[in-house]
Amino acid sequence: MLRVAEVKNPDTLSTPGAAIASYAAIGDSFTEGVGDPGADGTYVGWADRLAVMLADHRPDGELRYANLAVRGRLLDRIVAEQVPRAVELAPDLVTFCAGGNDILRPGTDPDDVAQRFEAAVAALTRASGTVLVATGFDTRGVPVLRHLRGKIATYNAHLRAVADRYGCPVLDLWSLRSVQDRRAWSEDRLHLSADGHRRVALRAARVLGVTVSGDPDEPWPPQEFRTSADVRRDNIHWAREHLVPWIGRRLRGESSGDRVSAKRPDLLPVR
Repeated sequence: MLRVAEVKNPDTLSTPGAAIASYAAIGDSFTEGVGDPGADGTYVGWADRLAVMLADHRPDGELRYANLAVRGRLLDRIVAEQVPRAVELAPDLVTFCAGGNDILRPGTDPDDVAQRFEAAVAALTRASGTVLVATGFDTRGVPVLRHLRGKIATYNAHLRAVADRYGCPVLDLWSLRSVQDRRAWSEDRLHLSADGHRRVALRAARVLGVTVSGDPDEPWPPQEFRTSADVRRDNIHWAREHLVPWIGRRLRGESSGDRVSAKRPDLLPVR
């Protein structure tokens, strides 16, 4: 089993990914995989894709994997529901991506959110081999979230400090240039597309020392020309289909994950 003390650089994991035999992912919609639908109707996402890469990297091809993430979850609920389960499973690897939904809320303090995040990291590192921490995305190209860029950057600085203190490798999503392209995002503009999730999985695999053939920052092909009328029509469709329902849920105090449970609550073999 990997040990935190073995990590030399919090941005990369020196121990080869082949040493990871079990993996638990915790978080919200990002880790659940929203925006990357599978053939059976469930979401795939970067964590599922990473699990396959880790299994392929192992000499025996065997990896046990759990995904505890649920869309819409705030940090406190993730800490109350998912962190204890991850501690109970005690896998070789935990990926911990949380706090983003808190940062989106008006009036939340990134300093306070980071303090609660650190308490969870402390619990996870005591039980797990390695805890990979993910930063937030750079939202400069997301109209709805552009005004939160400074708040997200502050939170990211705290996450890196936490990673330094606990020897955690860092999945730096802020610097992932490829997700600045609109094609990295799904139709709702809040969740990654299938290709966006794939690129994050490739970046995570590299951080964990797994050799992968793909490049997470591979340039996108040239885009088709879009007129101003095309852009305006897309914006109207997006507002009607996604923005208005999202605002409605917020006003009603509802969450997209109110009736959703973890898609993979146990450590099961990856096929």
